[in-house]
Amino acid sequence: MTAAAQAVAREIVAEGGEAQAAVASVTDVEAIEAIVRGTLARWGRVDILVNNAGILRDKSFAKMNLDDFRLVLDVHLLGAAICTKAVWEMMQRQRYGRVVMTASSSGLYGNFGQAGYSAAKMGLVGLMNTLAIEGRKHDIRVNCLAPTASTQMLDGLLPPEHLALLQPDLVSPGLLALVRDDAPSKTILAAGAGSFEVNYATLTRGVHIGDGADAAEQLVDRWADLLDREGEFVPTECFAQSRLELIKAGLELEGAP
Repeated sequence: MTAAAQAVAREIVAEGGEAQAAVASVTDVEAIEAIVRGTLARWGRVDILVNNAGILRDKSFAKMNLDDFRLVLDVHLLGAAICTKAVWEMMQRQRYGRVVMTASSSGLYGNFGQAGYSAAKMGLVGLMNTLAIEGRKHDIRVNCLAPTASTQMLDGLLPPEHLALLQPDLVSPGLLALVRDDAPSKTILAAGAGSFEVNYATLTRGVHIGDGADAAEQLVDRWADLLDREGEFVPTECFAQSRLELIKAGLELEGAP
């Protein structure tokens, strides 16, 4: 159990609550399932899951090895899937659940030397997107929190005066907002230094080129039109892209893409 986890447990107990430590790797399916069984035996249900386990193996892509790449994905992405799977059916049965994935600006925007970490963190956004849709009818709300905080993972990466402003407890209000009864779902909330932002993956209206022999050349010529952000929108599900493309191809479809 980490020092941070111990501190949280002490605060919970000091406030009159109960806390139970559990030590295991998030990549160990049987161990995670055992932890969930123990939790159910003691408290009867699990309402909130925060997937926050993570490691770093930072190197440029040219210098890294695939074992480290795979390990980072196993802990961040597969570990989150394992923990979520362990509580998912129970949350469906109780028709309530709040799940938070810990994403990162490294995944959303990229960062030198973090190919594996970035891929894993963006993978968590994709996992959130689908689970938010699948959990909707059971009132299981799934979100991502992209924090900037002075933890061990940032040691040596930022100046001390920056780290002093990025206290982890300043991220906590964002986490609490994502696990409330009235929490949103399918939201990527960024948080750091007491500030909060929302990240959107938008789709531009783009252009329709057709199937002419010079389609590639036309696309290059109209690249500025493709990048035009006027009228861009946030798709609610994957078929919004195909609907937009079919409408631009001349098919009459009801409703907006």
